[in-house]
Amino acid sequence: MSAPRRGSTGRTQEERSAAMRVRLLDATIDCLVEYGYAGTTTTRVADRAGVTRGAQVHHFPTKADLVTSAVRHLAAKRTEFAMAELDRLRASSDPVGDALQLMWEMHQGPVFSATVELWVASRTDADLRRQMAAVEPIATSSLVEFGKALLPEHAGHHEFLHAVYTAMDVVRGILIASWATRDQEELEARWDRGRRHLRILFGTLLAATA
Repeated sequence: MSAPRRGSTGRTQEERSAAMRVRLLDATIDCLVEYGYAGTTTTRVADRAGVTRGAQVHHFPTKADLVTSAVRHLAAKRTEFAMAELDRLRASSDPVGDALQLMWEMHQGPVFSATVELWVASRTDADLRRQMAAVEPIATSSLVEFGKALLPEHAGHHEFLHAVYTAMDVVRGILIASWATRDQEELEARWDRGRRHLRILFGTLLAATA
């Protein structure tokens, strides 16, 4: 069998294609943050990624394909980030508190803003809503799997999954509500309060499954 063909850069066609997909997905996130969903056009994404419209259509035929694939891309990056912290949290004297703080940090910045843009847009876009309904469980499952890896002896309890989702709802709710004021001090105070109550929730759950 012949070896994969390599271009002048030394990369195979598959490697170049994969790199192009990543550029398109990263450009999509940038556009969602800067222009919102309505202003994120496939032409704008292709221009920012430095690829032709034909190449963009080849990889992602529609705008909905492009933005929902970007959500999957974000989920994969979030999983890598969380799993890289696993050993540190296992050695922590407060793994639950540190894990909650990590969840908070993972939702900071433009990545979460881009995701919220898609949630809001899907309310009136049936095609996007169908795709987001399939993608959202994939996007959130990374945090569930991280929780199971961190606390495997408790992960089998029927309330464990609900507790993780409750923590995500608290984080997301606080962040979205904070956009109205943009007050960083108030934001941190609300998160401190939320984390304190989440620790009580997880403490009760862990005690019940010890």
